[in-house]
Amino acid sequence: MSELFDAVDALVASRSPLPPPAERKRLRQAHGLTLDEVAAALKVRRATVSGWEAGKTEPRPPERDAYARMLKQLAQLYPANAAVPPKDTAVHETPAGPAVPAPSAAEPAEARAGSTGSTPEAASQDTPPRPASTPAAARRPAATTRPSSTSRRPGAKKAAPANTQAAGTDPRFANGPLLVIDTDDDRQMTGYGVGGLALDVPAKSLPALVEWTLKEAQLGAPALHGSGKDADPLLVLTAATLERYGLPTQLSQPERLAGRLTEGHKVLRQLDRADWQLTKRGFGPWARIYRPAQGRQRQCVQLCIPSWNALDARTWGHAEQLEPAQLARVLGAYASRVMTPRGSTAVTGLELMTALNPPTRASEADETGRRHKEHRPGSLGEHPMECAPCEAPDGHPLLAGLPRFHQRGPAEMLFEEAYDWARELTDAECMQRYLVGIDVNLAFGAAANGAVVGLATPPVHVTDPEFDPALPGAWLVDLSHVDLSRVLIGKQWHQLEGVLLPSPFTPTGERPAGPAWYATPTVAYAVELGYDVAPTEAWVREDKGRFLDGWYKRLRDAYVDTMADLGVVEKLPPQEFLKAMDGYKQRDAQMAIVLDAVKSTVKGGIGKLRERARGGGWKPGQAWPALSRPTWRPDIRAAVISRARINMHRKMLHLAVATGRYPVAVLSDCAVYAADGRSPLDVLPYDADGKTVPGSFRLGVSPGMVKHEGTQTTLWAEEVREKHGQVLNLARYIKTGEVTAKDDGE
Repeated sequence: MSELFDAVDALVASRSPLPPPAERKRLRQAHGLTLDEVAAALKVRRATVSGWEAGKTEPRPPERDAYARMLKQLAQLYPANAAVPPKDTAVHETPAGPAVPAPSAAEPAEARAGSTGSTPEAASQDTPPRPASTPAAARRPAATTRPSSTSRRPGAKKAAPANTQAAGTDPRFANGPLLVIDTDDDRQMTGYGVGGLALDVPAKSLPALVEWTLKEAQLGAPALHGSGKDADPLLVLTAATLERYGLPTQLSQPERLAGRLTEGHKVLRQLDRADWQLTKRGFGPWARIYRPAQGRQRQCVQLCIPSWNALDARTWGHAEQLEPAQLARVLGAYASRVMTPRGSTAVTGLELMTALNPPTRASEADETGRRHKEHRPGSLGEHPMECAPCEAPDGHPLLAGLPRFHQRGPAEMLFEEAYDWARELTDAECMQRYLVGIDVNLAFGAAANGAVVGLATPPVHVTDPEFDPALPGAWLVDLSHVDLSRVLIGKQWHQLEGVLLPSPFTPTGERPAGPAWYATPTVAYAVELGYDVAPTEAWVREDKGRFLDGWYKRLRDAYVDTMADLGVVEKLPPQEFLKAMDGYKQRDAQMAIVLDAVKSTVKGGIGKLRERARGGGWKPGQAWPALSRPTWRPDIRAAVISRARINMHRKMLHLAVATGRYPVAVLSDCAVYAADGRSPLDVLPYDADGKTVPGSFRLGVSPGMVKHEGTQTTLWAEEVREKHGQVLNLARYIKTGEVTAKDDGE
């Protein structure tokens, strides 16, 4: 009898009622599901599900019953005529993102932050191999659908979950800062936004897409500052959408080298016929399409093309491989917490400085009642600033008169860089079983907080100046007399094993040999250690301020909030913090991508302050495009890196005084110590109340605090030394223990 029942059930299932094809698609999009996700759940091909939604084919058993079951559940969640729930009941996953400034006449070239453990500096964009995509994350959008007034296809709908717009969001940007636009097998396009939003996109050409975006899509974000500009909409085009619009899914080799699409391409001609213009960087991975502003009304849309390496894997990991809805979640979270991306994370980090601290403001009304643009105090101004000769990097026009192969030394150039120092282990350290690495969270961001830097006036040259720690600038002074075996901490002198500590005055950790140029924080630290200084020359800036404080605060909040999403919150006791950090990136792979992007934004933004010449055709002594930016400020970069290195040394010094422990290697923000156990708690002393050495390292998630970088055995360190025959910087390899020929210089 049971076999008969099963046969009857199968017969009924073979005729399970299904809603019309258009309704199937609406229900799927309302729940934020992709064709691939549904196909994977039902164990069929993506094209099969697309055919069901287009009405070309009908599902057969056993998939039909499961498909009908899914649609029935979705119909209960998203009835066709459901009303929009009140805003105060919405669950806000990712609110609409913030603003970005207007594109300048000369857009900054794309660049990337350097690798972890290095000085923040813009690096070239290579195309590394991309890892496989991760499984789709679950979505929980609230229910609401309504007819789309923008659609040109009969029956097209816009699924707009309540959580896509936070209370108080500017109604002009009701749909958030960006859309990821994908095209299905039927050439129908869907734009995926923040919070599970899905919009039907009716545009049949790229010029039409730009028009639709500006007139009907309600995309963008409000300015981050009252004197700033609203963010332009960001459209992320998938490979399928590129094909839909007649664009290549991959740039050719010459186009990759040029960073843009070849002139004369048919899509460029379409834009030109529609009176749309491109910025000087052309139609590349981060293209900007605009028309000249009409009064206060801007007409500008930015494109992001992941398959053209817009989302560099060194910064964004496997983001390019995500499903459109997942990518919208990642970029939406970044836009909400940092800003709508303007290019690489390095470019975005630099643009964020200007967005938070605009160079101009509206003046008071004149006698005619009109307002004018004027300099905004506390900003860098809107014009490029000449640097001091000692601050100029090699090849700068200020150095054009030097002999061709002249190598400048410390007495000629300011050389403020991050630590890269190591020493051999002592006999006592060799007797300990482990080497433990500790890493400072967001070290360069913490160093930017409170940094007093020059603002909108050029440097002034002075001779035989009296050192002023409150005056930003560069000082030519001899610090070779500072003896680390006897230092002043507070009001008390301490005796130390000075040879076991790196010098705080050079990135190599070697003691200075004579006069050299230093940024103000470095010279101030020599005074803090109890030693007199007598500069012979200086370039100082009287107009000064804490330009980077707002920038740090926004990135700090972005970092801490994203870590909280990954299960690591502030003010955890040391043991609980270490437990929370164990496997934290595996808890949400998409938020882990956002975290890495935030960290790269900090490091890359600081590096872009001294962007070097890139690309072919440039010759030493010639100007390069970055010099035309008000934010090309090598003096600010030097001050931040100086503070980061000094902060690191101060923490190591306090730990040495309290415990007698000395680092064996330091690389930028990572220090390695010998210990009897594997945990940072075997290096850092904590009492029963959870307090550690004042002024030293503290475990925690906040910027400036430290986390566990990695642990290796002392035997491993000895094997590395014997194999390579030199003192390698173990901090570079402490995380994985792997040393490659490329790393050790072979």
